[in-house]
Amino acid sequence: MKKIIQLTIAIFVTNLLLGCDTYNKEEFKKLTQNAYDEVRANTKIKGHFCLYLGSVKFPYTDIPPSKEDSQWEGWNKAKLIKTLPLFAEIGLLTRQPVDGKEGLYHYDLTELGQEYLYSSYKKSTSGRTYYDNSFCYGPIKVIKLTDVSEETYERGLSGYNETQVSVYFDYEVVDTPEWVINNQDKLKALYDSSSVHLQNVTYPHMLLYIKGKDGKLYQDSSAYFLKTPSGELLTDKE
Repeated sequence: MKKIIQLTIAIFVTNLLLGCDTYNKEEFKKLTQNAYDEVRANTKIKGHFCLYLGSVKFPYTDIPPSKEDSQWEGWNKAKLIKTLPLFAEIGLLTRQPVDGKEGLYHYDLTELGQEYLYSSYKKSTSGRTYYDNSFCYGPIKVIKLTDVSEETYERGLSGYNETQVSVYFDYEVVDTPEWVINNQDKLKALYDSSSVHLQNVTYPHMLLYIKGKDGKLYQDSSAYFLKTPSGELLTDKE
């Protein structure tokens, strides 16, 4: 069975302190880059920007909405109604009409789609298998750290008197594929403007660390950017 690899990282930071309030920015830069590189190596994803399709296993045939659908099934079908036609038009999926059933289609991965697909699955307590699929692109290259700030809160994310260290940095995308470049408007319409990241553009980001009672820093955060379909389908076809 396929092993599920969660796209999260647990970072344990030591020896990054130069003094009580001064952090080694170069060490943070290396740590951040290593975290992104490690998740790509472990998961084999093509990049750190993932466009979520929905819960679907390929090959897939459209299943019409039903009054018997659970709330989750209704939500999932609503996603697939938009994502599958879009990526078929872009060229990552094939799309063939179902004989005798107007408006229903068969979908499968093209070679390009197989190259950029990240797929995982999980089982519910009832034994049902849920498949999660995204198309991922754009490896991240950390350019520089711009700031490191520390603040203690009476009540933080994980407890009282919590010290949070915010690490701000700039990054670039190493490779943006043609299917993203050529379909920017369609992707932005369905996933929002931040779904498209281009090469030779600098983007800001921030990672949050928690300082433990031992003085060391800990981070448990996503090592990729997952975009879910929340907009409208923009297509060239009627």
